[in-house]
Amino acid sequence: MTDSLALVQTLDFFTPIVDDPYDFGRIAAANALSDVFAMGATPNVALNIVCFPDDTLGADVLGEILRGGHDVVHQAGAVIGGGHSVSDKELKYGLSVTGTVHPDRFWQNQGARPGDVLILTKALGTGVLATALKKGKLGPDAERALIDGMATLNRAASEAGQTLDQGLHAATDITGYGLLGHGMEVARASDLRLRIDAAQVPFLDGAEHAAKKGWLTRGEHTNLDYLRGQATFASSVTSVQRSLLLDPQTSGGLLFFVAPDQADALVSALHAAGVELAAVVGEAQAGAAGIDVV
Repeated sequence: MTDSLALVQTLDFFTPIVDDPYDFGRIAAANALSDVFAMGATPNVALNIVCFPDDTLGADVLGEILRGGHDVVHQAGAVIGGGHSVSDKELKYGLSVTGTVHPDRFWQNQGARPGDVLILTKALGTGVLATALKKGKLGPDAERALIDGMATLNRAASEAGQTLDQGLHAATDITGYGLLGHGMEVARASDLRLRIDAAQVPFLDGAEHAAKKGWLTRGEHTNLDYLRGQATFASSVTSVQRSLLLDPQTSGGLLFFVAPDQADALVSALHAAGVELAAVVGEAQAGAAGIDVV
């Protein structure tokens, strides 16, 4: 728009992952806003996207979904500017989001450099835990922790990243492709190889148990296919760790690629901002595009 102002835009919507309409609205909004935060941008205006089975669900359900979305958009510092709805047999909700960013401080999912440290800001496991929830295998406390985690914005993590003057070379949010899939996007676009330390990756409480029970998603297999044989797994990596590294996430965290001399500063900034689970999970190395999990 000007030498100091650029617009970014994104949209995302999906079918319900939880039963409560208010929580569904919160999660869908946080998920859509995440793309803007992954670009280092500030969300300004969001538009509702609604597909609603008005012949089977009442207006009170729609009202609660929109209220949940509104509350999270407000937490993000943005406003709802309207939206559009259509009648549909299957409920879907999400947002189209417009944000602003300085053209010279725009993060992309490319541009990572050999030596960069990989920092993840949320624990993994929403896919397997959501499957466990659908099977009625999660207790009330575990269900609430899962929902609140998915509804938590990446705003604090993004703002912490913006405190670095230089050194944050690439960023992405972790959603449907899982940690390895979204990491591979960056590896391919940056023409380098990632080394992921499975033991350092944080997992949500109960996620390892859910994976051991086999409460996995179809996304694990499609995400493995997406790696196209460009990922290797050390013998020390367990099947549970592998499943969770491939687990599709809903409203997952951000993955930062940071110069090694600024990694400690970013981790400290993240912790100070309340992003308590932020952890160093690997590094970028020179080599053929791909991922080595050790």
